[in-house]
Amino acid sequence: MNQAKSDSHYLQLFLDSLWLESGLSDNTISAYRRDLSGFADWLQAAAERDLSAATREDILGYQRKRMAAGHKVSSDARLLSSFRRFYRYLCREEVRESDPTADIALPKQHKGIPDVLTEADIDSLLEQPDDLHMLGLRDRTMLEVLYATGLRVSELVSLTLEQVNPRQGLVRLVGKGNKERLVPLGEEALDWIQRYMIESRPELLKGFVSEDLFPTRRGKAMTRQAFWHIIKRYAQQAGIEKHLSPHTLRHAFATHLINHGADLRVVQLLLGHSDLSTTQIYTHVAKARLKSLHAEHHPRG
Repeated sequence: MNQAKSDSHYLQLFLDSLWLESGLSDNTISAYRRDLSGFADWLQAAAERDLSAATREDILGYQRKRMAAGHKVSSDARLLSSFRRFYRYLCREEVRESDPTADIALPKQHKGIPDVLTEADIDSLLEQPDDLHMLGLRDRTMLEVLYATGLRVSELVSLTLEQVNPRQGLVRLVGKGNKERLVPLGEEALDWIQRYMIESRPELLKGFVSEDLFPTRRGKAMTRQAFWHIIKRYAQQAGIEKHLSPHTLRHAFATHLINHGADLRVVQLLLGHSDLSTTQIYTHVAKARLKSLHAEHHPRG
């Protein structure tokens, strides 16, 4: 087996190990593949060296090249994490004697505060779909469920009928690392789901059989990208000019809960965060909002 094939072989074994040992999602594993394949291509072109033989200087050179191209610090931090995990795997399998990432520090990241929609913004956004139309009713229901539960968009579009328990008012999810969590839906979202199931979903399917809760008109699950475009369209109709991301309603869900007194650890469980520090960003959002309100309304603000 030549070295190029050997590198491809080791990369596949590494990705298989991630799936088996860590239970990472397909999207995360695909990101590892892109990171390492991109580095491998650059390494061959720049140094005629194979991925498994990369040096510390090679990795630093690739980082400098990406920095010059304008890549974000967060992107480079994730990239180095991919490299670190891969080369530690090669050391563990005795393919290499040393880890070329061992003495490379992760770039320091500025933890920005998400631009969160206000409760008035959310009300306006939710009012945009035409719920008298089958697609509008589906979209309104999806937005209501997203805001009521704080799901990731990928979790929302992949929901099946089996995951929703209307009697208990819960949705069962398997998130990152195959961790299961139960999230309350709330009465409002449940009402929309029940109406959607009667008035819209049968008309959407038109004879198709699907276990997806929110199918397209072709009877298949909606993609994350398609729903993201739906959110952006309705936000534009609502006149919302804030920066939006696929996590916009997830951020709003968490921030509004904390604004109304929810315990941080409860929010952590609902969001499916493994580390409380990931959830703490929303306390900063809430504090920033309080400061803004104080400055705007207090006579000595």
